[in-house]
Amino acid sequence: MPAPIAAGFWISLALIFPAAVVVCGFPAALTLERAFPRTGHGLALNQLKERDRVRHRRILQSGVVDFPVEGTYDPYLVGLYFTSVQLGTPPQEFYVQIDSGSDVLWVGCNSCSGCPTSSGLKISLNLFNPSGSSTASLVSCSDQRCTVGFQSSDSVCPTQNNPNNQCSYTFQYGDGSGTSGYYVSDLMHLNTVVGSSLVSNSSATVVFGLVWWIWNSCSMAATGDLTKTDRAVDGIFGFGQQGLSIVSQLYSQGVAPNAFSHCLIGSNNGGGILVLGEIVEPNIVYTPLVQSQPHYNLNLESISVNGQTLSIDSSVFATSSNGGTIVDSGTTLAYIAEEAYAPFVSGITSAVSQSSVRSIPSNGNQCYLTTSNISEVFPTVSLNFAGGASMLLYPEDYLLQQNSIAGAAVWCIGFQQIEGQGITILGDLFLQNKIIVYDLTGQRIGWTNYDCSLAVNVSASTANGKSTYVNPTQIGQNSSSRNTPLNSILLIIIVTLFLSNVSALRSFSLL
Repeated sequence: MPAPIAAGFWISLALIFPAAVVVCGFPAALTLERAFPRTGHGLALNQLKERDRVRHRRILQSGVVDFPVEGTYDPYLVGLYFTSVQLGTPPQEFYVQIDSGSDVLWVGCNSCSGCPTSSGLKISLNLFNPSGSSTASLVSCSDQRCTVGFQSSDSVCPTQNNPNNQCSYTFQYGDGSGTSGYYVSDLMHLNTVVGSSLVSNSSATVVFGLVWWIWNSCSMAATGDLTKTDRAVDGIFGFGQQGLSIVSQLYSQGVAPNAFSHCLIGSNNGGGILVLGEIVEPNIVYTPLVQSQPHYNLNLESISVNGQTLSIDSSVFATSSNGGTIVDSGTTLAYIAEEAYAPFVSGITSAVSQSSVRSIPSNGNQCYLTTSNISEVFPTVSLNFAGGASMLLYPEDYLLQQNSIAGAAVWCIGFQQIEGQGITILGDLFLQNKIIVYDLTGQRIGWTNYDCSLAVNVSASTANGKSTYVNPTQIGQNSSSRNTPLNSILLIIIVTLFLSNVSALRSFSLL
């Protein structure tokens, strides 16, 4: 039976699998992409909104670990941020989207039906073959790691036609496509820098999904969004807080802290930093997470334009079955509750009414024609959250250049509305160029504006209480050496790991 999750972001279905089906060497890639052109600004905002609307149906040891981060928020270039993970024995590399709006790590199975075999991102797509990994094992329905996913509907156990008692899942998406698969347990490899210079390998056993079928509910042809190749990656790296997320699994094993942070570069080259641990920066402000929610919900109280609070009832942003404010790195643009959209647009338009900026509609979106530098004529926006934490948005944070007319640029508000719903989603458009800290132990999220091409300090609780200082040039030597336009900046993911019982503060300083 279908089980709706979080206001219809995605739907998880318990599927009765035929007993005769055997895939991946076991009786269970996911391809996530934003199909936007590399050059030009010809794609209309309503097309970008449609891409995100589909996605919202599924919203779905003492060392530093180095992974490359690639991609950019810019929907005209990439429209997603992704990293790589190494799984299995021997390890195999997979490119996966960084997604704080879902829980599970998924990659493709070697016999997947409907999985793309090439990507416009100039990456080599891989499929996981569990029979080729000496450490892979199937996760059964009696495994406690499977039952952990029941409450969040991340896992299901069909009672019929499941002779091998396999822990499985099926997700159906808003465009009619979907994925089906099984869970497997295997090693996730982490390249750690221990002390000041020593580079070593470590690993942890984790449960992740193997997608063996990408399908379309309207026909047997695999024509859903998940089958397209323009921005295809091997899978998704879910950073949610439910039990089957990698963050939760590593924390429960005493391998990593119950926190992560990211700082996503907003320029065309993109990239950034992703950390299991808390980035330490004096200007970070925090707001509490809304409790007992499957996503990272915050209490947004008001919106200000040039310091003037807009006339919006705060109940518009309240968390409910079909409303609330969510932080989601898997969403390209940003979305505002329907009742707040008109006051927001009106506030921006009023602020530029005395300038040379000309207001023009474009396919139902609010756009502006100007020859001026947007930072000089458009206002600063402040999202005001519970606890007195405000997120400052500069014009480049909420405007997207659509095209140009007679030498004047057309800038459109990237803050869109989801008709008929009270959901506000802070996607990559707003998350770029900011440190974002997800403190899951403290149940809070923090942020500050930051140049994400710079180094950061990271802290985590460990057993030995010593401070380790790591030179980022060493970390960069362990990064993927793949030469692509997206890899032109030093891209770092740091994972600060800790042993399980005794907690002490340990700082990793990247200078």
